Amino acid sequence: MPSFRAIPAADLETLRRFDTPTVCNVIELFDVRPWTAGYLDARIRACYPRLPPMVGYAATATFRSAAPPRSGDVYAGIGDQVAAFAELPGPAVVVFQDLDDPPAAATFGEVMCTTYKAFGAAGLITSGAGRDLAQVEALNFPCFTSGTICAHGYCNLVQLHVPVRVGGVTIYPGDLLHGDANGVTTIPHEIAPAVAQACPEFVAAEVLMMETLRTGRPDVRAFNAARNAFREHIEALARRLKG
Repeated sequence: MPSFRAIPAADLETLRRFDTPTVCNVIELFDVRPWTAGYLDARIRACYPRLPPMVGYAATATFRSAAPPRSGDVYAGIGDQVAAFAELPGPAVVVFQDLDDPPAAATFGEVMCTTYKAFGAAGLITSGAGRDLAQVEALNFPCFTSGTICAHGYCNLVQLHVPVRVGGVTIYPGDLLHGDANGVTTIPHEIAPAVAQACPEFVAAEVLMMETLRTGRPDVRAFNAARNAFREHIEALARRLKG
């Protein structure tokens, strides 16, 4: 698995305080990628939208469930998978690419999520399906899927620690991920600490504009002034971040 310099724990904790749209807004200010890149598309949805944001490093795997594995039992590989969490620079987010098209059975259930959480994982993403939704919700373990299927089929981890394609995005082992009710985005490592540190300032500028709209009956002149002030503040923030 590739090695990365760990993002400071304080910055990870800061990222957990902000929603994923805010993180995406701040990433845009750096102009390090197109504004339509880096986040998972609408096929991947939060199973538990009320849970707080998930932040962690990708522990990737490919998955099949349509046919028995050529060797080993149907859960072979999970021990190796959780053992590798220790190689990541922080909490793991398990990321599965389901190779079956369409998905034949659920990628995860209560037992798998309990296992992952016990070994320190912060959440799970799959291009396939999930099950045991009520039991997993009780674990407060964020999960993101393309749907729900009641059976586990022939649960088979095909490869570990390989690039995977989920929600239109290629995710590499160790990628930093942020997800909540709105979806999931990657955060480039080279700007992650600066993204965390800029989120409070971005939100503060946004709040000033929103307060104008919440006065009851705002007039257009006041709204335009607040909007211009917000834009100027964000443009100044972007110049500092790029510099």
